[in-house]
This record gives sequence, structure tokens and C-alpha cells, in this order.
Amino acid sequence: MNSNASLSTWPVRLAVGLAGGAAMAYVDNFAFEGEVSPIVIVAMLLAATAAAGASWGRRGWLAAAAAWVCVPVAHVVKHVLGLPDTLHPNTYVSIMYLAAFTLVVAIIGTGSGVLLRGFKK
Repeated sequence: MNSNASLSTWPVRLAVGLAGGAAMAYVDNFAFEGEVSPIVIVAMLLAATAAAGASWGRRGWLAAAAAWVCVPVAHVVKHVLGLPDTLHPNTYVSIMYLAAFTLVVAIIGTGSGVLLRGFKK
């Protein structure tokens, strides 16, 4: 198995997506005491999902989904544990809106990456 084939396996794509998502969740919730502009998180999510789409094409959906899910899950965990959060109001409905918005961003990013990959050929 060559090195390109080993980087295309689903566990690698999942791990890369989770690593990117964990980095976004860290920046969103802990960097600068959580006082990071939401635009930074949106830009990180857009860049990460576009990179997944550009790297793996349509197979990049797994990495993009893994990166996306980390953002709302971090807020759900903080809400369930009663920890202070930067999301205001900190309700399940707000978290659902955040999940829906970031899903749209992830879809646009992944689609853009897949489109860019198609142009490279």
C-alpha cells in the first residue's frame, strides 16, 4: 500500500477531522478565555472543511463532518455540565441554531474544496 492510499483511509480522515474540530473547539471555548470573535471560528471551520474537500474530494465529507460536530458538541457539554459558556443565551435552542449555521458553513466549505479539487485536474 503506498503512502497516498494509507492517507485516504476512513480512520485517517476521521482522526484529521476530529483534530481540526478539537482545535476549533479549543479556540472557541478556551483561547483568550473564550473571548474570540465568532468570525474566527467560522473562518477556521470554512478553511478546515474546504481543505478536507480539496484533499479527499467527496470522501472528505467524513473529515468535514467530524470537524463540524465538535463545535456544537463542545457547547452542549458545557451546557449539560453547567459550565459558563460564551454562547448567549446558553440554551439548547441557541446551540441548535449554532449547529444549523455551522453545518451550512461546513457544507459550503466542503463543496468549495471539492470544486477546487475538480479545477486542479
